[in-house]
Amino acid sequence: MSQISVLDVTHNELEIIEFIIDEKQPDGSIYSGHYGINVAKVLEIIRLPGITSVPTKSDPCVLGTFNLRGKVLPLLNLATWLGKEMASEESTKVIVTQFSGVQSAFMVSSVTSIHRITWDRIEPPNKFVQAYSRDSITGILHIDNRVLFILDMEKILAALDTTLDMSQVEVDTTPVQDAEQFHLLLADDSNSLRHIVKSALEKSGFRVDEAANGREAWDFLVNTDKEAEAKGKEITDVIHLLISDIEMPEMDGHTLTAKIRDTPRLNKLPIILFSSLITNTLFDQGIKAGADRQVSKPDLPGLNRIIRELIAEKLHK
Repeated sequence: MSQISVLDVTHNELEIIEFIIDEKQPDGSIYSGHYGINVAKVLEIIRLPGITSVPTKSDPCVLGTFNLRGKVLPLLNLATWLGKEMASEESTKVIVTQFSGVQSAFMVSSVTSIHRITWDRIEPPNKFVQAYSRDSITGILHIDNRVLFILDMEKILAALDTTLDMSQVEVDTTPVQDAEQFHLLLADDSNSLRHIVKSALEKSGFRVDEAANGREAWDFLVNTDKEAEAKGKEITDVIHLLISDIEMPEMDGHTLTAKIRDTPRLNKLPIILFSSLITNTLFDQGIKAGADRQVSKPDLPGLNRIIRELIAEKLHK
């Protein structure tokens, strides 16, 4: 799979690839677990290649590496990561992904179909589901008579590879003059990344509120605006800038941005969108939705500067 479909921002849509992990049960039976991943993060799906073992591997789910058209990629067994035993490896498939500029591959039992859905159909996982998945499920999707667990492949890689370790993410903490005057809203469904970014912005002097997804951020803005209107103020007198991830359950960043731009009392709010990878498709969708700036997670060290520039540009501070 090499072509990524252009999604419709106004309809809050995305495409999910459904795949199966056949898990061997203690009694010898087979249970088929259904999972999903956003099409935008998938480069292609291939047959299981020849694997070169890695003597120093630290996690049993790391099977080794393989060569894909001149690039050496790590191969991870998702069943092992989830604490399961894959029933058979004879007809397995490999999903090749790219996150934050890093390509990796995941072994699964089979790939079944692609579903075009709206973000509001994806439910946030509860604590039980998170415990079941080593805290790597980012959403739950009900399709027909089955449940798909949307896996956070980026988080799985972060736990295995310091290249993507959220603890290594750097955000500029340089103190900003008069930063305490500016109130920011940060929306991201990743607890770890949200904490890192919020902490860094607060060290720079900004006041920061947070939301775990686009729906929560939207409700926060609507309620805040009602309070501001009652006091004869505009939303930008209270909240000066929104920083939002793109991929979030219930409502994604593109839809959140579009709704803000379509709402008269909110549409002047400066908005920065970020994702693990800003592809040309995502960038075009961000422009269409009305984002002022778009950054990839590897560019987060420059977020402080972008915020200062955007506030000065949009609010003339």
